[in-house]
Amino acid sequence: MHIILTGATGLVGSGVLDAMIKMKDITKISILSRRPVKMAEDVKDPRINVIIHKDFEKYDSELLSQLKGASGCVWALGISQTQVSKEEYVKITKDYTLAASKAFQTLASEQEPFNFVYVSGGGATTEPGRFSPIFARTKGETELALAEMRKANPIFHASSIRPAFVDAAKHEAIKPYIPVPNLTNRILLPVLGPGIRCGLQWAWSPTEELGRFTAEMAMGRYKNQFTQSKDIQMIGEFPILENSAFRRLAGLDRK
Repeated sequence: MHIILTGATGLVGSGVLDAMIKMKDITKISILSRRPVKMAEDVKDPRINVIIHKDFEKYDSELLSQLKGASGCVWALGISQTQVSKEEYVKITKDYTLAASKAFQTLASEQEPFNFVYVSGGGATTEPGRFSPIFARTKGETELALAEMRKANPIFHASSIRPAFVDAAKHEAIKPYIPVPNLTNRILLPVLGPGIRCGLQWAWSPTEELGRFTAEMAMGRYKNQFTQSKDIQMIGEFPILENSAFRRLAGLDRK
């Protein structure tokens, strides 16, 4: 099985790549990245093909030919709204995602639908209010657009997952590769982390389990379990999984 990954140098993407490497059912991993991926270089896995891609709004025939045969994608590309301007944030979060989604639909077939997993975030909303922050509004708009794409093309199986407190504290394999937290997070993580891991587990998104779960979503698993519930929002056939749904389906929580 051939799966595409973006955001492989980030926190979530590193967890996904580690999971994919460990999955024998995945026979090829195509990584789209602006720069070399150190984890991929170090593991020297022949299944991994890192494609240096500078413009995430364009997908020419040469690039798509390298992705031919892919049956899914984990779209973990993203950035904090505090690191860029509003315009750049919308471009990276929404425009890049939708451009790729449009291009990747050409990889789907009636025999093998394409599974596109959008890594959104806790707090995202498809019904923003007057005071909804940029990230919540933009991610929600992206989800709505993906839902429309899925409605228009039944063999494009888009879905969304909203992790909350993404945490690599217990994921030794990716620690050498994840971004260094900014000063604020370096101060807050040692204070807030233990409380979330122990007392607010519904909000805890450990990278090892999150990586495995999103990779499995891109492989087409769990589809029969995506039904409207308190933590899964269905927009037509398009599921949006809250963090508690991920934890429940991944077996982290019993309920």
